[in-house]
Formats: sequence, C-alpha cells, structure tokens
Amino acid sequence: MNAKGFTLNDDFGIAGQLAFRDAGDGFIVIDVDNSQCTASIAMQGAHLMRWNPKGEEPVIWMSPVAKLAQGKSIRGGVPICWPWFGAHASEASFPGHGFARTVAWDVIATAALDDGSTSISFRIAEINRELWPYDAPAEMHMVIGSKLEMELVTENRGEETITVGDALHTYFCVSDISRIAVRGLDGCDYLDKVGPAARRTQKHDIRIASEVDRIYFDQGQDIVIEDPGLDRGIRIEKRGSHSTIVWNPWIDKCRAMGDFGSDQGFLGMVCVESANAAEDVVQLTAGSRHSLWVRYSVE
Repeated sequence: MNAKGFTLNDDFGIAGQLAFRDAGDGFIVIDVDNSQCTASIAMQGAHLMRWNPKGEEPVIWMSPVAKLAQGKSIRGGVPICWPWFGAHASEASFPGHGFARTVAWDVIATAALDDGSTSISFRIAEINRELWPYDAPAEMHMVIGSKLEMELVTENRGEETITVGDALHTYFCVSDISRIAVRGLDGCDYLDKVGPAARRTQKHDIRIASEVDRIYFDQGQDIVIEDPGLDRGIRIEKRGSHSTIVWNPWIDKCRAMGDFGSDQGFLGMVCVESANAAEDVVQLTAGSRHSLWVRYSVE
C-alpha cells in the first residue's frame, strides 16, 4: 500500500468494516465487509464494482476481464455518467457519457451506521474546465448494506442555468438474459437506438432476445428485474430520475467490445440505468441542487 493508501485508512478506514487498498499502480479500491454485505468501490469514478448482500448471489455484474487502470473506464459495476449522457450535445470530440467515470474522486466522509450498514461519500476531484466550464461539482453518497442506496448530487454554484444529463449505468447480474423480465415500464414511450432511431411505446414487460438499447422517458415508478433462474427479483427505486435506460449488447457487439470475458458474456448481465437523458435532461438554475437517488434491493 502506498503512502496515500495509508493516509486514507488512517483518515477514513473503519476497523473490521472498511479498508482502502492499492490494486496496482496506485489504483485505490475500497473494500466493505459489514454484517449485511460485502462491496468494493474504485475511488476513480466513485465506481461501485461489487455489492453482495450476505447469503445472496452477486447483484452487480463485473466483467471477469475488467481492467483497473488510471483514466480508463471499467466494464461493469455502476459507472457514473456525468455531466452528460451519451454523446455530448455539441462537441463530438468530448468523451461519451461525460468524464466522471474516468477521473479521481475524493472521499469526504465514512461512517459505520447503527443498523450495521456503511456510508461513504465522495466529491469529484478533477474537472477539466474545457469540458465543463461551470462551477457545478458533483458528489456521490452511498449507503451499503442489505440494500444499496446511491445518490448523485450536482450543485450549481454559478450564476446561470446549466443543463445536466446523468445516469447510474448499473450492470446487474442475471442467470440468463433470455429468461428474465423487466417489469415497470409497460406503457412508457421510449427511444429505440438499435438501428435507425425510432420512438415507440412499450407493450407489456420487457423480454430480451436480441440487442436492446432504449431510453424510456418520463418514468419514475419502481422497476423489478424478475429472474426465475436465480429465484429472485431486483427492485430499483428512484427519485430525481425521469429516464430509464435498458441495455444489452447481444452477441455481435459483445464480441466487438472485447472486454466482456467471452462472446457469451452478454448472457449474464443487463443494464437498467436510472438517468436524466435526451429530452429528460435537467435544467439546473443558479444556486440549486439536483439529486439522482436510487435504492436497490433483492426480493
């Protein structure tokens, strides 16, 4: 462990519950092991990589060949898309899904909570002013236990209204993508991004048998991923999110990406992302804050 890691453990470690470690080349990972769950978070991107409630199969999917490297995105977990989702609205050269997931974040607080869960808060440390010329930083607050709560907060400290797009790009573990159902989006309009972009309306639950890339609009109700193969449902509750993205690359894109572990890597995951994207982006007035909050639970 390098000197920075020791300082973090001295300042923010919790004996028997939360520890910082160097995963190589100064890439710092936080490991949580409390009475309710185990979890791991990369400080780069405040990127939750693993969350396992005690007695449950893994809930968050990570590629078995995911690389932990400075300045590189991680395949799997919960990447933070901020301060825009997808391609930048006017600058094609800017990184897709913003820059938050590939830059350093600082830990600002940790705590062992009375119910046995663990809280940890981050603030984005590095902002390239060419990409984001506003006085509008981001924080991430997590409560990690038998349920997982995540809150992405943007504060506009400037004097003008700004546009913010964001998402928690969560990869969930499933037994077999072809057997699951995603419930809670029936009747919602969505933008279908597979092939020529088209606006459609969801009919019934989502069943996946080919590539899926959709942005569901004006949506705030709970979503449940029903997985008969694991005999469980994963419930997604949210506030401050008006869009939901459902994504699975299927075999051709999985093969082309090369970091899913195998050509069949897509079978064990689905992304159900709580977001504010496309026509649902947030107009953040001067002096105001926006919170995107989610809670994941297994039932």
